[in-house]
Amino acid sequence: MRRFLLFACLVLLPPAAGAENMPARQNIVNAPKLVEPHLSVSRSGNASRPRVALTFDACMGQADERILSVLVRERIPATIFVTARWLKKNPQAVAVFLQNLDLFEIENHGRNHVPAVDAPALIYGIAAAGSAEAVRQEVAGGAEAMLAAGFAAPRWFRGSTAKYDPSAIRQIRDMGYRIAGYSLNGDGGSLLGAAVSEKRIAAAKDGDVVIAHINQPTHAAGEGVARALLALKRRGVEFTRLADVDDLGDDGTTQ
Repeated sequence: MRRFLLFACLVLLPPAAGAENMPARQNIVNAPKLVEPHLSVSRSGNASRPRVALTFDACMGQADERILSVLVRERIPATIFVTARWLKKNPQAVAVFLQNLDLFEIENHGRNHVPAVDAPALIYGIAAAGSAEAVRQEVAGGAEAMLAAGFAAPRWFRGSTAKYDPSAIRQIRDMGYRIAGYSLNGDGGSLLGAAVSEKRIAAAKDGDVVIAHINQPTHAAGEGVARALLALKRRGVEFTRLADVDDLGDDGTTQ
């Protein structure tokens, strides 16, 4: 189901640099060699208290209060990857994050939700950044919006579609970021049903980094995500944010 990752974030965007010269049918098969990073956290080693990192992408659209309210009410920590576009559209959710910085680690999802690939390509129908300068603008623009909203400078970056080419990964790392992969796709880009999303996330294993979406309140997946959070808490899961874990697995070199 990784191929469905972030489909829910698809929107009509201005063409990336070089996109006007791309064949209309170019897709991920014809794109440069792409990497989809894997990421895990150190295991607790305690079967009754597994350690899981919850990460949520806020691409654009509205905040999913079904998920956000559970996180706040149950005091469940999570790492939230936000775009500049989402921050601008959701001041109320931004205020909730700022009021709960003990729970929420806010990290960089880019300026316009453009895939961080420095060559012309279409990835799941989204035009990639297309050049090194466009990748820089996507990453830097997301960070600037976070600082303007009152958040600390980000240390992690996760791009649109969570796919990159190796040269873009090197560039992003040179900008001072780690690449935020994941080990468990919880909601299939928010396109999965509630029951499937719940089952996937509730079954998270010790060391998993879960990816899901907190920007699609009209999709059924969010209901299942919210129920899964409660199920994980009942299991005794130790929730962690990426910033709170020193020992992490690969952050961007393997598929």
